[in-house]
Amino acid sequence: MNLKVIAFDADDTLFINEPYFEEAEKKFCVLLEDYLSHQGLSRELFTTQVNNLPLYGYGIKGYILSMIEAAIKVSNGTISVDFIKKITEYGKDLIEKPIELIDGVEETLQALHGKYKLVVATKGDLKDQQRKLHKSGLGNYFHHIEVMDDKQEINYQKLVKRLDIQPSEFMMIGNSLKSDVLPVLEIGGYAIHIPFHTTWEHERIDHKVEHQNFSAVEKIIDVLKILQ
Repeated sequence: MNLKVIAFDADDTLFINEPYFEEAEKKFCVLLEDYLSHQGLSRELFTTQVNNLPLYGYGIKGYILSMIEAAIKVSNGTISVDFIKKITEYGKDLIEKPIELIDGVEETLQALHGKYKLVVATKGDLKDQQRKLHKSGLGNYFHHIEVMDDKQEINYQKLVKRLDIQPSEFMMIGNSLKSDVLPVLEIGGYAIHIPFHTTWEHERIDHKVEHQNFSAVEKIIDVLKILQ
């Protein structure tokens, strides 16, 4: 490998994220359990959120708008203002969650800093992702922060062009095979998958990944065995 840039996903790669969304979803299901089963509410929320991705993108703000829309739908428009107020409170709680680094993150960044150009390449709301990175204390390790509206091949092609490198000089490290691995391999880059114990349904794939530029490790610190 002749790598120049190593990009890290943020949520559930550098710091914990998805469990907080699952916690908010459980509150949502309890709040509306008189209208539909918890399973039905989860499915309605997921469908609404995915349908809204082209409009709102990824992140907490779009998630809360989808919660409100799903609540209106399952209640046939009868949901009270107090319920909507509760849902917005769930969103504020998500924004105010503490930043919890995943084990081994800082040690890994310390070891790689100065040897490669390190960047963050993540989806979500720009303001929220900048806030989380600032509060994490990791900002000084990174040369560039890219908050992407999606992680398709075209998005990574634009990123490597902005970084003035070839795809073969780029590596992506993240917890999503769908977003962090497959599109990067398709453009000719390298990718390392680090599984997280919880993965949003929209990010799951149902097949194995086999590619000469692909590696999988159990913990983030293990990427040093590949890169050093």
